[in-house]
Amino acid sequence: MLDKAMLRLGAVTSLCALALSGCSFSTAEGFETANEPLAAVELTAPLERDPSELQVLFWSEEQRSARFRDMENWFAGHEVPAASNPRALAQGDALPEALAREIRQIMLNSGASGVMVYKSGSVRFEDYALGFAPDQRWTSFSVAKSFTSTLLGAALHDGFISSLDDPVTQYVPGLVGSAYDDVTVRQIATMTSGVAWNEDYTDPNSDVAQLNRFVVEHGPNAIVAQMSGLEREAPPGEKWVYKTGETNLIGLLIENAVGLSLAEYAQEKIVEPAGFESGLFWMTDPRGGNIGGCCLSLTLSDYTRMGVFALEGSGDVIPEGWFAEAGDSQVNFGDSGFGYGYQWWTYPGGYGAQGIFGQSITIIPEEGLVLTVVGNWPTATSNEYRGAWSAIAAKIAAID
Repeated sequence: MLDKAMLRLGAVTSLCALALSGCSFSTAEGFETANEPLAAVELTAPLERDPSELQVLFWSEEQRSARFRDMENWFAGHEVPAASNPRALAQGDALPEALAREIRQIMLNSGASGVMVYKSGSVRFEDYALGFAPDQRWTSFSVAKSFTSTLLGAALHDGFISSLDDPVTQYVPGLVGSAYDDVTVRQIATMTSGVAWNEDYTDPNSDVAQLNRFVVEHGPNAIVAQMSGLEREAPPGEKWVYKTGETNLIGLLIENAVGLSLAEYAQEKIVEPAGFESGLFWMTDPRGGNIGGCCLSLTLSDYTRMGVFALEGSGDVIPEGWFAEAGDSQVNFGDSGFGYGYQWWTYPGGYGAQGIFGQSITIIPEEGLVLTVVGNWPTATSNEYRGAWSAIAAKIAAID
């Protein structure tokens, strides 16, 4: 059981990473767990910081390169130990020299700090930059959404959630009477709830920018307070809108259903079966639970292990066929071949996880390929850099 006093310490600070703005400290109740965790999962207490220092979008490139590999010293979170039986990643033949040079050039151009190519059972390429090293962790940003999706599958497998077609309000009763009354778990998993949301990080009045205000004003009830106040703009299931707030809601839903924080549940359902070689860090919110939509940290090789875990189907801890379903286009973006699944982006021939500033895990099942990239793009988003890495993935997929 986690210590309540420890959970209260600095809990509000960590949600600021998601809100991308300064935050005031507020006392929050500890997150209760109904079940005993698998092993020791500890809460970290970061150094005290001036709120202005926590505005992630306004960090300089130099600050990001240093802090993205040190987020546990900036924000409160849970530390999950490495797997008891880490999975070895076999070393295979190096990629063709010309392709390796092209990857390194894109790393340089885009500000990538680490790239790993796993193909057909072995690591074919691995390189680092920006002072990042194999034994260090790097933040995920929204790559965490795909981990939360995996825990949603685990909760289904374990019977804590009976069906994706259950109403959201069954697991988060604080939403009763809101625009989520007729919304299913499946619809928030695919971001098709029909509830209005503005994800514009440059607009101080956007919903995502207002996350901080709800943390300050509502503390541990921040997620429900914000999401229950949103308005409906379309019938459930008919309109896709990217909503970090809804992934936070999925995280809350899982924690309510399972009785464990996401980090504790991830230890049992991801870290151990995937064989993570190093520890996982996952930021906490004012409840002492974890932020479903953002902000876990892993080594480059453990992000790859997560990709391999998905590639191989996850053993017996997730429903059979879960990743094939979650990584399939539940929503199609026209006839482009791109779409959205259950918190995974879908591509022609594959699927993947994405986070701002260049974080990604790309999975192409038919080619046995996992391409992992972490980095510090000059801007939070870039179609140019996403396109460059997509093209590289296609080239890697085409080789033996």
